[in-house]
Amino acid sequence: MTFVMGPALLFCPADRPERFQKAAERADAVILDLEDAVAAPDKQRARGAILAQLGGSGDGPELDPSRTIIRINPAGTEDFEKDLHCLAHTPYRSVMLAKAESASQLRALPDFHVIALCETAAGVVHAPAIAAEPNVVAMMWGAEDLLASLGGTSSRNDDGGYRAVALHARSAVLLAAGAAGKQAVDAVYVNIPDLDGLAAEARDAAASGFGSKACIHPSQVAAVRAAYAPSGEDVAAATHLLEAAKEAGTGVFQYQGPDDRRPHPPARGVGAPQGPVGSTAPGSPPSSSLYSGRHHFRARREMGGIASYSGVRTQRWPVSRNSARVAKRYR
Repeated sequence: MTFVMGPALLFCPADRPERFQKAAERADAVILDLEDAVAAPDKQRARGAILAQLGGSGDGPELDPSRTIIRINPAGTEDFEKDLHCLAHTPYRSVMLAKAESASQLRALPDFHVIALCETAAGVVHAPAIAAEPNVVAMMWGAEDLLASLGGTSSRNDDGGYRAVALHARSAVLLAAGAAGKQAVDAVYVNIPDLDGLAAEARDAAASGFGSKACIHPSQVAAVRAAYAPSGEDVAAATHLLEAAKEAGTGVFQYQGPDDRRPHPPARGVGAPQGPVGSTAPGSPPSSSLYSGRHHFRARREMGGIASYSGVRTQRWPVSRNSARVAKRYR
């Protein structure tokens, strides 16, 4: 299964049911948190809140399962088993496994689509094996618990940037996800009032290849969406390219523009909460409807073609029906 939620994933404490619908309305997907956001004495009440919002017999759940993730407690804990017992009575099958540390832990979740949250030293070191598990649809990293697992005190320097060890973990999880053909989710930005800092970090996440970014407050959603949104100029360029590919058919064709061989990281169009459509074949990078650095787009391999900029042959630019749909949407 391809992970298609995002780009803005909003955490919501599972023991605050009055916030469930608001969180779902304000973000591309909601993460109901049964782990860190809920105190130990309140966890059972939080599970009850998830069950209560399912409604009576025959009623659908308050939250759309295709846009809802449940963060469950770490494998091997009593709360983990209780979380699974709760979810067995719900339609929710997308879970985020907190403090994922080994591939064997993922095998205890065969009936779920798992976002593996690597937020300990063991989790980061074993990220490639975790990402390779077939039920893992995405990888996420976490900075604060990671530093705590190392005996550190803070994930960031005085200037607000990540310490070297946090940057290493971020890259390691991203690379593990990419190598396994899975999506990667960037960590939360905990300084809620600093929207400029969040915007810069979200832009870096999008440019680096993260498919989405987690938020801890509704006020952060707009900045994350903006970081992943194609500009009008980007959409026009993609539209023109798709039209040129359609007109040319298969094979090599000429497309006027500057020769540019920079990477083309995936980006979603904001306003399309269904997210990217991509391949999860092991070893294949996730693909999306529009691939954006500035002014550069790539689409999936369904109508093969090689674009040539001003007569200079560059990389293969496959074109898909889905890309045409998204480009049309933004005209």
